[in-house]
Amino acid sequence: MEKVAEIIAEASAEAVEPRFRALAAGEVMEKAPGEVVTVADREAEVIIARRLRELLPVPVVGEEAVAADPDLARALHSAPAVWLVDPVDGTANFVAGRPEYAVMVSLVRDGRTVACWIRQPVTATTYTAELGSGAWRDGHRLTRTPAGPDPAKWRGSVKSRFLDPSRRRLVEANTAAFGELTAGRHAAGIEYPDIAEGAADFMFYWRTLPWDHAPGSLLVTEAGGRSARLDGTPYRPEAPDCEDGLLVAADPETWERCRAILFAP
Repeated sequence: MEKVAEIIAEASAEAVEPRFRALAAGEVMEKAPGEVVTVADREAEVIIARRLRELLPVPVVGEEAVAADPDLARALHSAPAVWLVDPVDGTANFVAGRPEYAVMVSLVRDGRTVACWIRQPVTATTYTAELGSGAWRDGHRLTRTPAGPDPAKWRGSVKSRFLDPSRRRLVEANTAAFGELTAGRHAAGIEYPDIAEGAADFMFYWRTLPWDHAPGSLLVTEAGGRSARLDGTPYRPEAPDCEDGLLVAADPETWERCRAILFAP
């Protein structure tokens, strides 16, 4: 666990942090409509992938590598073990000079996330979790307290952008039951730790790219929360084209009530 934490901290210090609020002209590109990538993303991923393979020689499924060759994501289903890498989570924030970005790695075995690392460079904070062994922030154990019985006191975010129009209208109308609804932090590597630490109580996502959600889902569940598909199936990393919805909550009871509220007819 410590070795991977060192790898992402060193890669961040070498390729990412020097470019924060200092990106030069030509160092930001559009890789898809409305989606940007920077030289920091690409360089950090190369560094992290090389060093992870030295540590454990299994396939590396990195966000930027998959953008160039989508077939690489098949390893999530065909290989017994896979590294997942998000070299700069929250790239739009990074480009805009906002501090909400992270560097993330997960280890997936037989389709299940067994370890994760989330580095928040601006605060030099590292979150880790290991399946069955708990969630941690810089060596301090994280235990999430329940959100409480009153939805009017819950804080969270609903990412409804990718829902079909009818379901989107239903979900957005039902969010009136919650106490504080925000647009989110636009970086999974910030949002999941917020739930694990009590700064938020729930998050609903529709688009669930594996490098975004594998690390945080393990962190939250090991802290005592729940991350599951809408049918109640525990989250497992899927191919990037999977759009089954994902609800993450502070505790199992909050998860059940939140799902019932969001999709009440």
